[in-house]
Amino acid sequence: MIKLRVGCEFKYDVAAPTTATVQVRPRSDSTHQLVTESWSTQPSVAIDEYADIYGNPVKRLVMAPGPLVLTYDAVVAVPDEADADASAAPQAPVDEVPGDLLHFTLPSRYCLSDELMDTAWELFGHSEPGGARVQAICDWVHDNIQFQHGASNPLTTAMDVFRNRKGVCRDLAHLAITFCRALNIPARYVFGYLPDLYVPPDPDPMDFAAWMEVWLGGRWWTFDPRNNARRVGRVLIGRGRDALDVAMITTFGPAAFRSMKVWADVAEAA
Repeated sequence: MIKLRVGCEFKYDVAAPTTATVQVRPRSDSTHQLVTESWSTQPSVAIDEYADIYGNPVKRLVMAPGPLVLTYDAVVAVPDEADADASAAPQAPVDEVPGDLLHFTLPSRYCLSDELMDTAWELFGHSEPGGARVQAICDWVHDNIQFQHGASNPLTTAMDVFRNRKGVCRDLAHLAITFCRALNIPARYVFGYLPDLYVPPDPDPMDFAAWMEVWLGGRWWTFDPRNNARRVGRVLIGRGRDALDVAMITTFGPAAFRSMKVWADVAEAA
């Protein structure tokens, strides 16, 4: 196992007492192990926790008026191995997909698979069903959609990304998920921390990462259209239909976002 230090800091200016929900804590049912963690807010506010309908851990707090800084810091242990190879995983017929997963084949807020159904079959209908088809989707998205900071906004859908040919990691994940669902492959959106382990360091500042999980051969498999590689060190925070279900912070009032920092790297020895 490799120990990583992961975390984030958010700064807001709050005009009036504002409830917020926060999803930045790693899930407890993935391959990583949480070693230590700490939360802090300046000024100090009460924080409670609940699990949403997808089992994601969510913190809820009421932001006090004025400047507010929220910090999460953790050490997690991750396996020293890459994502599992799904190339040979078979695709299940829709009538064999578990009933509680069928909603991951349907359109959602950012993944309107009905809009791109004809396109998906034209691009990928000739490929071998299963892991090979999903990899073909990731190859196409990685090769045809330019990764560009600031290329999208909170309203950008997969169709927008397909038309504009650019986006950030969440946009590439949304488009790949949309193609999968259009081809009757259950797919869900995932985000978390992803350090630069065994890959060249990214010159851009560290950020949260988004990828997808696809149901093949009776289990979920990780695919990453942004990096298009089997990576080491994923620390999963949230899963859902798309980014609407797993927003890092949702505010219910007049709170102006000021800045964010994210870290994910090998932890220093104690």
